[in-house]
Amino acid sequence: MTVTLIRPAPEKVAERAREIHTAWCADKEMQTVMDGCAAYSSEWDDFYGGPLVIEFDVSRDARPLLADALKVMALKTAVYEMTGDELAAEIPVPVPVDVTCHALTAQFTALSRVQQRTGHLFVHSTVNEHANATPWDSGDWTHQAYRATFGSVDDRYWIPAAEAERRRTVLDQVYASIGVTDRGQRVSIPFNADATTA
Repeated sequence: MTVTLIRPAPEKVAERAREIHTAWCADKEMQTVMDGCAAYSSEWDDFYGGPLVIEFDVSRDARPLLADALKVMALKTAVYEMTGDELAAEIPVPVPVDVTCHALTAQFTALSRVQQRTGHLFVHSTVNEHANATPWDSGDWTHQAYRATFGSVDDRYWIPAAEAERRRTVLDQVYASIGVTDRGQRVSIPFNADATTA
């Protein structure tokens, strides 16, 4: 089933998203959230987000990805505030940034306090993310809104759909060789093997 989504023009969303982003960044706890999330590198492992970035290194890439994630969250929140539509607010986002949104929103308690103080919800819905199955791509609504709000995207993380899928296909082959298939949804690794000889 195809869902037709109505979103405000990117330029209209940009103004609201900038206000939201500014309010979040000015909150007394937001920098602590961002620093803590970046430092908690043991939680940054995934199969198809960071590994799509060439020579990914969490110590180098965490902070710019978190900065982009917060900007994307401001765009989502702006759409939600302007439309009241959670489905429309779940905009297409490049995979590495989307995975980082998950890491950011996992800081639930602190972000709840930021939401209360600023009056802006952190709008993120994995259910609706799957309903809006169109991947992010160069020039799409998200790209236009991001540029209008924050300027150019970082090509290191904003990987176009076709290239992201090509890299995922490469990862599929690498992971299959160690028993990880179905894009990380199925794992068959012989854990009874001797680790020194495996």
